[in-house]
Amino acid sequence: MRILVLGAGALGGYFGSRLLEAGANLAFLVRPRRQAQLREKGLVVHCPVFGSSHRTVTALQASEVRPGWDLVLLTCKAYDLEDAIAAIRPAVGPETAILPVLNGLAHIGALQAAFGEAAVLGGVARIQATLTPEGEVRNFAQWRALTVGELDGRMTPRVTDFVALADKGGIQAEAVPDIRNALWAKLVMLGTLAGATVLMRGSVGQILRAPGGADFLGTLLERNVAVAAHHGAPLAPAILKGIRAIFADPASRLTASMLRDLESGGRIESDAILGELLDGARRAGIDPALHELIMLHARTYEQRRAEEAKT
Repeated sequence: MRILVLGAGALGGYFGSRLLEAGANLAFLVRPRRQAQLREKGLVVHCPVFGSSHRTVTALQASEVRPGWDLVLLTCKAYDLEDAIAAIRPAVGPETAILPVLNGLAHIGALQAAFGEAAVLGGVARIQATLTPEGEVRNFAQWRALTVGELDGRMTPRVTDFVALADKGGIQAEAVPDIRNALWAKLVMLGTLAGATVLMRGSVGQILRAPGGADFLGTLLERNVAVAAHHGAPLAPAILKGIRAIFADPASRLTASMLRDLESGGRIESDAILGELLDGARRAGIDPALHELIMLHARTYEQRRAEEAKT
């Protein structure tokens, strides 16, 4: 299988390295700075499951890309989607599948508008990884999961073949007939985690140990669950039980990557995650007060960051 991975950061670098391990004919589509870094140092990945690896990889810029790929794996941030669509356009042929593992839901419609409904798959990634300042990918946890499916619920060879390849490379890969529900389930979990830890500037455990913290987390989670249900994606009892457990451990050190991005002064995916749930709450007639407060907090940070960039 010929796979083009857009991005060689935390997600793209990690999953790309495992697909290479499985024997994929794979290249990374990256910006010039990352291309130079990969050509000079190679791709270095650290993982608690597979240890450390160092490999020479093919790193391309958009001007070097041609058609002929079976699958394009999109691992960019949601705010880079427009640039990503332009970058992968030369690579997409009539038979190319596009597998985005972005946060939120809005990217699905944007990709379908750009490449046609039939080209786009649904994907959910679960991994706790980062790209270090030295350009190395570091996975902090056992998580290395990819859930993949056709948006119309069919089980097709392009899905099952990719999942088999990913599984061979040690990725916890699964093909599902209800990928839209999986996308909503991730948005509920991530929206609660990002909203709470960004607003409170602390971990799940720190919030729970603070007076009133458990009630705040519980209320935010249940409102997000209600938003998903209103929009046709009620969470299965087992999935909901697992998500509730994430937000019930007072010893948890878990934070959202959005908080880490914010604390480092970087861009954040506020619209794709927090904004999606705020709009969903309003459309569902669910009290949006918590979501409005969280979104105001995020937008105030973005305003401050923009002003500081000018000084």
